[in-house]
Amino acid sequence: MTAASPIKTCTCCGSDDLIATKVLWQALVQEWRLAAYEVQYIDRQQGLQCRRCGSNLRTMALALAICRCYGHDGTFAQFVKEFRNRGLRILEINEAGCLTQFLSKLPGHVVGRYPQLDMTRMPYPEGSYDLVVHSDTLEHVAHPVRALTECYRVLSPGGYCTFTIPVIVDRMTCSRAGLPPSYHGNSEERACDFVVQTEYGCDAWKHLILAGFKECRLIAAEFPAALAFVGAR
Repeated sequence: MTAASPIKTCTCCGSDDLIATKVLWQALVQEWRLAAYEVQYIDRQQGLQCRRCGSNLRTMALALAICRCYGHDGTFAQFVKEFRNRGLRILEINEAGCLTQFLSKLPGHVVGRYPQLDMTRMPYPEGSYDLVVHSDTLEHVAHPVRALTECYRVLSPGGYCTFTIPVIVDRMTCSRAGLPPSYHGNSEERACDFVVQTEYGCDAWKHLILAGFKECRLIAAEFPAALAFVGAR
């Protein structure tokens, strides 16, 4: 499968100084049952990186999705400087790739980190945030629909939940319950929060609908390597 319109400049900072490295290891490729073309686009998703700001391709996709939600055509660095966005109340669940360095410039930005923050039972009142952001986190949550339901609950009307998940686009979503533990991160990582609970496929959008979102958007920054999801409240 050939990438369509590959990204050539970083959507976060605007730099064209991008470098690609391989990130998948053989054990994970076998656990994930990946074909050669799937290895290629996942390596690009996780391993293409901006030398200036450090963002990888999935972070660039997430930045683009947020900009699209608010009708911004420039970089994410420019987005956080716009006066109209200064009042946004933003919940970032764990660090969303390298977006934290940009989001932290906004006064209403809050980071909730595991294990202090349980994504399925968040301590925030209903309607607390205008934007909820997470990146490659949902696949590690045992009850992902419940987690997205919480994202919906803490959003104000008209708010957005924007996120990335690793998606194998030619498969259906499946649970890893009953299978040997599989870990993302690196080949040495065995922490419990890196265990993969769900392998996402082309029907990943259903989890947003099941969580209560009435609108689901798929932002293809680069297909199939760079996809971001948006749930609109």
